[in-house]
Amino acid sequence: MTVVVFLSSLFGFMAFGMPIAFALILTGAVLMWYLDFWDVQLLAQNLQAGADSFPLLAVPFFILAGELMNAGGISRRIINMAQAYFGHKRGGLGYVAIAASVLLASMSGSALADTAALATLLLPMMRERGYPLSSSSGLVAAGGIIAPIIPPSMPFVIYGVVTNTSISQLFLAGMVPGLIMGVGLVIAWTMIARNIDEPRQEKATGAERRKALVDGAAALMLPVIIVGGLRGGLFTPTEAAVVAAVYALAVSTLLYRELNWRGLVEVLTQASRTTASVMFLCAAAIVSAYMITLAQLPGEIAAMLGPLAENPRLLMVAIMLLMIAVGMVLDLTPTILILGPVLAPIAIKAGIDPVYFGVMFVLIGSVGLITPPVGTVLNVVGGIGRLRMEVLVRGVMPFLLIYLVIVALLIAFPSIVTVPLAWLRR
Repeated sequence: MTVVVFLSSLFGFMAFGMPIAFALILTGAVLMWYLDFWDVQLLAQNLQAGADSFPLLAVPFFILAGELMNAGGISRRIINMAQAYFGHKRGGLGYVAIAASVLLASMSGSALADTAALATLLLPMMRERGYPLSSSSGLVAAGGIIAPIIPPSMPFVIYGVVTNTSISQLFLAGMVPGLIMGVGLVIAWTMIARNIDEPRQEKATGAERRKALVDGAAALMLPVIIVGGLRGGLFTPTEAAVVAAVYALAVSTLLYRELNWRGLVEVLTQASRTTASVMFLCAAAIVSAYMITLAQLPGEIAAMLGPLAENPRLLMVAIMLLMIAVGMVLDLTPTILILGPVLAPIAIKAGIDPVYFGVMFVLIGSVGLITPPVGTVLNVVGGIGRLRMEVLVRGVMPFLLIYLVIVALLIAFPSIVTVPLAWLRR
């Protein structure tokens, strides 16, 4: 009955058009009333405690780093570098989009920021070169959701906080799945590119490639610094976010000199707005998570799953289907905040590695970003490219199928994630 009260309250408030953050707070209040544990002061204390978290300090700094990279020319140089090396191939701009997606993912950790940068710079070029609008927009959207998987990842930070999972280990565990996603996109695009008839771009000379590499070298150093620092124990994920923001600011203002004072004010303003929205959502989720724990909701759901809890792979399949269904109507961050505290204890009780489960949880939730009807990333691409949703859905389907195959592969062979993680833990 507690599960029914929780779900009906949450989705009922959302059905009336209430913002998710307020819906979470009120759902916590409903559970408190249902359990005969009403205390307004406790609600306020949990709301304040939800934002008072040292690991969550990484969120505003990663948001700021992403904004600085887009405004300071770092994202553009990454794309120019990828174009110098892959632009001459058949369907070359598609390979440029994939390479840029992986490289940008290793810097910002935000699917929306990466997708906006890729769509703004590449969609006009792909349209001009005669690429199918559906396929090119679908590829850009599919590439954008690699960002939550490859470190540094803002969703990993949020998941780690709400489930008490090591954020550093989540970062390290996401590297291999993120690269596999990139390879999957290459396979899908290679099949699509066979039917693209385009004027070939001349192959860049060695001098042009060296120039593009030198121009983007400073940008390429950011993921090296972050991953190396985490692996070497030089800083925590929260401190890594600060390093990323400071590095992006220094490169944008002192080296590339594309960010002036007026631009910096705009970047700080936009980052502040995004931070306020995300942090309030996180704080609201703690209210709901506290009542979920008090109501022993994970135990009730574990009892409902029954025999599946005895088979980790079947349990992962059930969770995957649930996540995909939820991802069709919710964004990634609310999905993490709502389902993370509920499903993580069930997975741990079933003997699933908590870090592996966290990676799979965020990966499946990220796929929801390109799944209609909500598909936040699809909406970003559609808004920038001025494309109808049916065009976007048609174009993203081949890449969505590839991602589902990758999810199934990682469920069937967890060692793809756990073995590299064990090596990186040393």
